[in-house]
Amino acid sequence: MTAVTAPTSPGPVVIGRDEARERATEELLTGGYAQETLPQWFLRQIRQLIGDLFDVAPGGTVGGVIAAIATVVVIAALVGLLLRQIRKAARDRLTVTESVFGGRRRTAAEHRQAAETLAAEGRFAEAIRERLRAIARDLEDRALVEPLPGRTADELAAEAGRALPAFAGELAAAARTFDDVTYGEVPGSREAYETMRSLDERLQTAKPALTASEAGA
Repeated sequence: MTAVTAPTSPGPVVIGRDEARERATEELLTGGYAQETLPQWFLRQIRQLIGDLFDVAPGGTVGGVIAAIATVVVIAALVGLLLRQIRKAARDRLTVTESVFGGRRRTAAEHRQAAETLAAEGRFAEAIRERLRAIARDLEDRALVEPLPGRTADELAAEAGRALPAFAGELAAAARTFDDVTYGEVPGSREAYETMRSLDERLQTAKPALTASEAGA
C-alpha cells in the first residue's frame, strides 16, 4: 500500500522592503485615507482609542483604564489648544487695514455714510466696522498714524493712542468692540455704535500731543 503523504504547509512569505513600501502606498491611495481630512483622522483616532478603552475595561486593570482615560483627556486638551491657536492666527490675518483698503479705496466720509446707512437699517455690527474704518482712514489722512498694510485694530488703537494719549483708553475699547463683532460673533448694538460714532466725531478735532522738544520750543 502506498503511503499518503500530507502536503506540507508553505512557509511564511517574505517580501522585501521596497515591495512592502509599495503595498502600503497603494493601500493609502486606494483606501479612504487619501480623502480623509485632519478632523476626520482625529475623530477616527479618538474612536479607536475609546474602543480600545472599552475593550480593556471588562478584564483590564483599573490602572490601565485610568491611563486610557487620561490619554483621551490630554489629547482633547492639546487639540483644543491647537484649534484655538489656528483661530487666533486666522483672526490676526483678517486685519482692520485689509478690510478698509480691500477693493476700491474709500474716504473717511464714505465710510461714515456707509456706517450711518447700516445703523439706520439696524445692522449695527456692520455699522461699527464701518465707523472704525472711518476712524482709521481719518487718522491716516491726518498723519496721526502711518499707513501700514496688515495693521490690526489693536495695533491701530495702540499707535493712535500714542499720538492722542487722552483717547488711548477709548481707542483700545473701540478696537475690542470691532474684534467682538467681527471675530467673536458678538451682535452689534445701537449703544455700541453710538459710542463708536461719538469717538469718531471727537477724534476729528483732536490735536496730537506735543513732544518734549516741541513743548520746549
